[in-house]
Amino acid sequence: MKPEFKWLLSDGVAEPSGSDEGQESVNERELLDAYSRAVVDVVEAVTPSVVSIRVTAENRRGDTGEGAGSGFVVAPDGFVVTNDHVVERAKSVAVVFTDGRELEARVVGTDPATDLALLRVPDGGLTPVAIGGSETLRVGQMAIAIGNPLGFQSTVSAGVISALGRNLRSRSGRLIENVIQTDVALNPGNSGGPLVDSRARVIGVNTAMIRLAQGLCFAIPSATMTWVVGELLTRGRVRRAVMGLVGETRPVSRRVQRGFQLSRPSAVHVVSVAEDGPAHRGGLRAHDLIVALDGHGVATVDDLQRTLARWTPGESLAVTVLRNGGHRHDLVVVPSEDLPRTPIAN
Repeated sequence: MKPEFKWLLSDGVAEPSGSDEGQESVNERELLDAYSRAVVDVVEAVTPSVVSIRVTAENRRGDTGEGAGSGFVVAPDGFVVTNDHVVERAKSVAVVFTDGRELEARVVGTDPATDLALLRVPDGGLTPVAIGGSETLRVGQMAIAIGNPLGFQSTVSAGVISALGRNLRSRSGRLIENVIQTDVALNPGNSGGPLVDSRARVIGVNTAMIRLAQGLCFAIPSATMTWVVGELLTRGRVRRAVMGLVGETRPVSRRVQRGFQLSRPSAVHVVSVAEDGPAHRGGLRAHDLIVALDGHGVATVDDLQRTLARWTPGESLAVTVLRNGGHRHDLVVVPSEDLPRTPIAN
């Protein structure tokens, strides 16, 4: 006896209801439609806030050239976020909106340590993005990047969050912590554009990709962006504590590690100390080994930077060093405020 088939119409295509394979095909299309609808809804909600950035800048040789990137509106009175490297050495900056408007922008402030910059255009009534919480992200959830690579409007890439808590070295040499890694395809002009979740909330700022590795793209988390924007709005720069020294990670002998109960077999070797800087005033010398800050072990330069990143300039910091072959010294240093790379006019 031949099997009985009943035909169902789905998106104009007939499938036999008696076929498991046909039923699976219907379910796959329904899932794809739901995914597509989610992406379309996000793009329609966020695109009015995404801008193209055109820059005329001077390179390190003194030649003038043009560059481009992306950005997005974070406040209705004209504030736009992008990457620091997009506007680095800019002589002029223009912001182009999806409706065709092109406005001259002013650089409010930049933060090379996180590759973020804040611009302002002389127009109000703009549509800002909604900001999501990057602290609650989960590996595997959907992520969508929207930008204007090479001047093409509203280019969209979708994928998932591949990893959280990555560390990325900024061009200033500082460590950017808790970076979001995605498999979202990025183009060079996507730099500074938003990374958004399925609810059209910005969860990160697209900043870098590994050119020789497919599927390795990174974004600065929205929590970091919010803090940096607040600093740039109020001060025009980001305050950071500095000690005024040059250090390098150096291994220590097992004898020293056991004798001083160090958790890891390395410490920060002080290469040089800035004259009359915080470290110099606190008694640090070249060739000291920094093994602890604020009572917590320090094994690498990154550990030192992490402590200073959360330290308030002007507050005393306990520093433990080993000197002259292993003599322990407990010192007190008062870190000062990091100065901006170049003065920013508000």
